[in-house]
Amino acid sequence: MTGDTGAFRASAPVRLDFAGGWTDVAPFAMEEGGMVVNAAIELRAYAEVRPGGDRQLIHSEELGKQVELREGTWTPELAGELELQKAALRQAQLGPCVLRTRSDAPPGSGLGSSGALGVALLAACDAAGERQRTPPELAEAAFQLEAVEAGLPGGKQDQYAAALGGFHRFRFGPGAVEVEALQLDAGFAASLADHLVLCYTGTSRVSSNTISRVMGAYAARVPAVVSALRSLAQIAERMVEALRAGDLLKVARLLSGNWRFQQQLDPGMRTEAMARLEAALTAGGALGGKAAGAGAGGSMFFVVKDPEVARHAAEQAGARVLRVRWAPEGVRRENA
Repeated sequence: MTGDTGAFRASAPVRLDFAGGWTDVAPFAMEEGGMVVNAAIELRAYAEVRPGGDRQLIHSEELGKQVELREGTWTPELAGELELQKAALRQAQLGPCVLRTRSDAPPGSGLGSSGALGVALLAACDAAGERQRTPPELAEAAFQLEAVEAGLPGGKQDQYAAALGGFHRFRFGPGAVEVEALQLDAGFAASLADHLVLCYTGTSRVSSNTISRVMGAYAARVPAVVSALRSLAQIAERMVEALRAGDLLKVARLLSGNWRFQQQLDPGMRTEAMARLEAALTAGGALGGKAAGAGAGGSMFFVVKDPEVARHAAEQAGARVLRVRWAPEGVRRENA
């Protein structure tokens, strides 16, 4: 993105969900209460707004797509294209402008990139419209933007991680999200990053389809799904203890336990590519791991004994290895 003086820019990080993912999604979160433990990582989503012109022009560098909207017109064939970006411009009511977005994370990576993009979009639009919102306010607004305005179902953990950065435990329910920052020993946090191997399978997935099936099964009170969701929330509580204790082996085992319950949610949760990757990393000395985000494709991450051996095993299995660096800072604004 350019350094244009007339541009308003923002960025927000994606996350690794250590435990409890899925429990932040309605109706489970509203009826039983969910809990998620995650950490922001330095793979960011970026948004840039440059007001002016006679139209709204949206460039998505991460998807290689472009949409042009003129006042008072709507082209039906554009339905389904860049809905998050269009929703942000509708909500901001900025008028004619150029909006550019990009992401460090691959599309459909399972790292919460759409949530991060929503936060970055709103922060950039706020800057252009001379509006100020706190990080939690941006997180809530970005969830509404994605789930309501753009019509993409999901939970709230991605937006909160993107807005706040750092390690957190989040409690989800019918009221406000309860946010608890987790303070890890600095040496352990560095060791954890060094011993994590994050692998993109090369196959993106549409998480909204899987989410709709799983939450439909929960609403129908399918016993296996209800039991799995409750167990995922319990594992999140134990993950907090393991992280605070600096227990790498326990973290690894809890990741694998989370992954087993996650697979209980839906038959398509683990793809063939994910199964091959998991087998390769296990043979390469992985201590434990899971899918990132909703599963059914995207990325997986593993705690490993020997990072070099594990990275080589992942690449031999056809995965792209992404760097893990913690992001203590959440959303960043420029020209605000």
